[in-house]
Amino acid sequence: MKQRLNVAELAPEAYKALLGLERFLHHSALPHATLELVKLRASQINGCGFCVDMHSHDAKQAGESDERLFSVAAWREAPYYTDAERAALALAEEATRLSDRAEAVPDHIWDEAAKHYDPETLAALVVAIATINAWNRIGVTTRLVAGSTRNQTG
Repeated sequence: MKQRLNVAELAPEAYKALLGLERFLHHSALPHATLELVKLRASQINGCGFCVDMHSHDAKQAGESDERLFSVAAWREAPYYTDAERAALALAEEATRLSDRAEAVPDHIWDEAAKHYDPETLAALVVAIATINAWNRIGVTTRLVAGSTRNQTG
């Protein structure tokens, strides 16, 4: 597979805006492990190999266990996640699959997330889900190659 174009080079202001969202998220109260799990799960759903690869490696470097990384696609059946992480993953799935049902994000999914996160952290979670979905759409559309940035930097 070959990358179609480079958004960072051709639309640098848009790319910088997305990086600004990433800076916000990394300074938010949303736990880093939750952020990486949400990014990984949404990327799996969207079929973004570049982002699945990147966030798997980022999470591993941050100390995430192999068991949690290997089973995030089946998080409902795996015992490795906290109730708060499960609520975040459920919200990420619903907000990523907006067109799968008439009520895109059912109240019970939202209410469960709201039980585990204060309003500011919940807002950061919503921003995290929206941001990774934007990155995924760029990655899939432009055919970003999995591992390509890691291969360039070592």
